[in-house]
Amino acid sequence: MTLLITIIAAVISTVVWYTNANARELKVGVLLYMFWGASLMWLVDAVVEYIEVGAEYFTPAAEDMLNDAFLGISVVALALVVWVLYVLVKDPKHTVRESIRKK
Repeated sequence: MTLLITIIAAVISTVVWYTNANARELKVGVLLYMFWGASLMWLVDAVVEYIEVGAEYFTPAAEDMLNDAFLGISVVALALVVWVLYVLVKDPKHTVRESIRKK
């Protein structure tokens, strides 16, 4: 479930980055690298767990799926927070600098 959530977030951020020039200016590329990196990490984790557990990997308990869903949502939320902080620090449109200068 975590893998699925991060892949969906990676695909959405990639489509937004590819189709919108304003998104490229706002450094959405950093966000999509975080999501694709997390997806790769969860994929490796899934492959290793499948090697260890076998076919039981495809029949998780409902509680495990819920925990994985919460973890996936938490990963996406944390990546969004990190991206927002990155955009605020880099300030690609100089909005923070201009607001500070006006004060």
